[in-house]
Amino acid sequence: MKKLLYGFLCAMVVCGSAYAMDEELLPADTSDPLYLVADNHILSSTTIEYGDDILRMGQGFSYGLNERLSIGTNVHYQFDFNHHRKQRGFSSIELNGVYRAGSPEDNSQNISTDVLFGINFGGNRHVPDYGLKIIEPEHRYISNKTKYFAGVRIGRQWAGVSLAGTVKSTWVFDNTNGIALLDFIPEVYFRMVEGWRFGIAFDARLATNPDFDKEWLRFKLLRQFGRTQYIASYSYEYEESESMIGLQLNLLF
Repeated sequence: MKKLLYGFLCAMVVCGSAYAMDEELLPADTSDPLYLVADNHILSSTTIEYGDDILRMGQGFSYGLNERLSIGTNVHYQFDFNHHRKQRGFSSIELNGVYRAGSPEDNSQNISTDVLFGINFGGNRHVPDYGLKIIEPEHRYISNKTKYFAGVRIGRQWAGVSLAGTVKSTWVFDNTNGIALLDFIPEVYFRMVEGWRFGIAFDARLATNPDFDKEWLRFKLLRQFGRTQYIASYSYEYEESESMIGLQLNLLF
């Protein structure tokens, strides 16, 4: 299995280098982990995900204030087909931002450095969000609590491939059961022939409460047409052996 995966990654690198997309389309590659919404541009992201008998829908918008800073917001709603759990309703409203502290032009290594920050307002207390599962009964409160997060993302972009690594910390302040989370997220993203893209990411989460530790492996395959991207994704979580499939539409205005 390891040899097969290694061979597959090598093949993807070769394809990405040989069939890099045209330079004029690179600024519109909105799924690249190092993408930053340009000045006066708006990015709309619509997502639908299904897993564990739950259908989750999200809508997000990001706006580029200048060449260094973008702000965004998103909201999620989910429907639970398991009537015994009743985990349905609005799960969160989030405000976030990305500041490019270091652009490729600032250094000889062509490395980008982004600072991530935001606040997540919890919704229905029965609806788990932000990767926090509900553990009855003492941790139900986490779903509707406010979460604060900040992080740093570092990476480099070539014509056919992008490499990025993110470290993000999240806090829930509560006098009794406050919690802190730390996410380590390496990513690799390939640009292939005729507008096809492929990405792999691994999200290792450590929490002050081990019940919330998670390890997600995520894949995405997409096709870009100009400023529009159609994305299919698959995620697998090791701790709970859960799978999730998704579709996403990115529109850049």
